[in-house]
Amino acid sequence: MDTKLVITKKLRGEDGYKVFSIRVKDETVERINTLSKQTGRTRNELIGMLLDFALDHSEVTNEH
Repeated sequence: MDTKLVITKKLRGEDGYKVFSIRVKDETVERINTLSKQTGRTRNELIGMLLDFALDHSEVTNEH
């Protein structure tokens, strides 16, 4: 099953966020920049959406 995160065009709205910094690969930043241009959403919005999606679809196991 190929699960996709569907990202709609930008809508104005809410707040209630925390600020923190992370290090990401240059290629990842470019992919986010491209997605930002395609959707009209900020990198910040997209990163939040992508993190939420990843967390919702994560599973912890004891396997190595």
